Amino acid sequence: MVFRDDDLTYLESHGIPPLPGADEQGFIDNEGARIWYASHGSGPAVILLHGGMGNSGNWGYQAPAIVEAGYRAIVIDSRGHGRSTRDAREYSYQLMAADTRAVMDRLQVNKAAIVGWSDGADTGLILAQEAPGRVAGIFFFACNVDNTGTKPFEFTPIIGRIWQQHQKDYAALSATPGDFDALSEAVEAMQRTQPNLSAAALAGISVPVAVVLGEHDEFIKREHMGYLADTLPDATLHVLPGLSHFAPLQGPAVFNEAVLTFLKGILR
Repeated sequence: MVFRDDDLTYLESHGIPPLPGADEQGFIDNEGARIWYASHGSGPAVILLHGGMGNSGNWGYQAPAIVEAGYRAIVIDSRGHGRSTRDAREYSYQLMAADTRAVMDRLQVNKAAIVGWSDGADTGLILAQEAPGRVAGIFFFACNVDNTGTKPFEFTPIIGRIWQQHQKDYAALSATPGDFDALSEAVEAMQRTQPNLSAAALAGISVPVAVVLGEHDEFIKREHMGYLADTLPDATLHVLPGLSHFAPLQGPAVFNEAVLTFLKGILR
């Protein structure tokens, strides 16, 4: 039977499976922050970038599947998230893209595929804009590229369950465990104005992109993702039936199949 946790009640009672044992892990100092990373397996590099308020452990269903398929799975805690620290500067996707490049340099990864979830998707897109030679392609899951792409916020029990998980993880992992609310305010301030990519800017991003959205995404408009797929030069749109913004946790088999299909097409 294929595992599903559509309402995240399994997550609420059991948490997320731990990441596999790392072949290499540590911290790198970059742009005023200490960034935590871990590398699993061998083969072509795949960097997994989590969403806002999450951490690398959110990929507990994905990293083992990627390693089993013959790839090197690299996870990064975004600045201020998980084990990583942050400085007093305002958040930006450019800063997080710089952190990603710094981890790639530390691990001697010249080029990688990016699997990005929400904020992690935009970080990957900015990385491709700034350093296209280092990005083999982007699995762009569930994020906007300008402020027309988001739905009005509506709290749901599913959102409540993932938020509680984020709070637990932050308290357990962070060097500043009392700063969850401050981090939330800083991330939300970034999200109110960023990213703001014009059609011309999108047309200049030439790497392959799978634009992916859950059918019932709570935050992102489907027509916005269609616009993104139409405007990027080498992009396709995929909708994951029955899933939402939290598809990697709700339907890992469906999500992983989409990821691995994309990776097979861009990594040799």
